[in-house]
Amino acid sequence: MLLNIKRFVFFLGMAGVLLASNLSAAELGCKRLTATGNAEYPPYLWRADDGTKSLLGANRLIMDEIARRLEIEIDLQDVGSWARAQEVMRTGKVDLIAGAFYTIPRIQYMDYVYPAFLDTTSVVWRKAGSAMTYGQWPDLKQHKGVTVINNSFGQDFDEYAKAELDLLYVASLKQAFTMVQRGRAEYALYEKNPGLAYAGLLGYSEAFDVLDPPISSEGLYLTVSHQSACNTGVLRGALAKTVQEMIADGFMQQALQQGLADWRQFSAK
Repeated sequence: MLLNIKRFVFFLGMAGVLLASNLSAAELGCKRLTATGNAEYPPYLWRADDGTKSLLGANRLIMDEIARRLEIEIDLQDVGSWARAQEVMRTGKVDLIAGAFYTIPRIQYMDYVYPAFLDTTSVVWRKAGSAMTYGQWPDLKQHKGVTVINNSFGQDFDEYAKAELDLLYVASLKQAFTMVQRGRAEYALYEKNPGLAYAGLLGYSEAFDVLDPPISSEGLYLTVSHQSACNTGVLRGALAKTVQEMIADGFMQQALQQGLADWRQFSAK
């Protein structure tokens, strides 16, 4: 059922791409869009340390390039926690989220731009030296876990976790990692690349084991708020066309590699 929904939305997006293929920037209607994302999500996004509300990272580079190609302004800023970012998206206080997994609850308040611009895997993090073993989802049922509030690991795993797992939800990845280190949880669930990035920043590089296989592998999508005055088929089609072009010419992977390099430099300060 989920696959059929995603295919249907994809075909609608493709129709928008065809309609938008020859549009000028002026015909998009909105010349300025506001955007946010998960500010604790390196190498994709993280907070600048210059006192502004700017976000840095691979997704920042991608949003800036989309803006350049469409000849519009995209103002990408930190609004607080990931839960807060989703709330301001729900109410239309921002137009875009720069990177979200597909879930059914989220399609109630935002439209997804297809295709996904990057892919990411989510994994199980255990304390180094722990006897806990993992090979498939049911192995987690006998253990107490922790993750970040409003974080998604894809619709299938989210539903499984809600029904079967003993999970605590905390406000930040730092809290989740600290709970595992102190024995208040046996494992944490989080994405691999952002988790590795933050583990290094927090001095936890050798403190955790990353277990295989991943619990999920999901696409990161650009999304548009249902409440945005700029949310039209014309805009969504233009965004989809631009994303496809950037994937085809290699920009997305270049941005990811630059994001990794920038985070290493940023976290070494």
